[in-house]
Amino acid sequence: MLKIEAIFRPERVGAVTDSLLAAGVTGFHYQNVTGQGQQKGVEVVTGRGGQTTRSASSKTLLVTVVSDDKKDAVVEAIVSASRTGEIGDGKIFVTEISDTIRVRTGEAGESAI
Repeated sequence: MLKIEAIFRPERVGAVTDSLLAAGVTGFHYQNVTGQGQQKGVEVVTGRGGQTTRSASSKTLLVTVVSDDKKDAVVEAIVSASRTGEIGDGKIFVTEISDTIRVRTGEAGESAI
């Protein structure tokens, strides 16, 4: 089992959701997050035409756990739906999960996903 965490632009949530559903992934959650990556912030236009740099930018964090054989399809679904070609498109992190337990039934392992 793999945990896939993706950070991407908030305006891409709908496209990413549709892409994941098309790839057969139905279990995932989102969080709105704020942070700084390699781009080191964004230029923001203030009132009366001024500009300032905001060091943190708003992103969306998606988390899902999938079986190993779905990794490539899920990563491709997220990349294709979230890529704009601009700096700040995001990152995807993939980590191994040793176990999963469904609280309601007590099932464990991949059947609990």
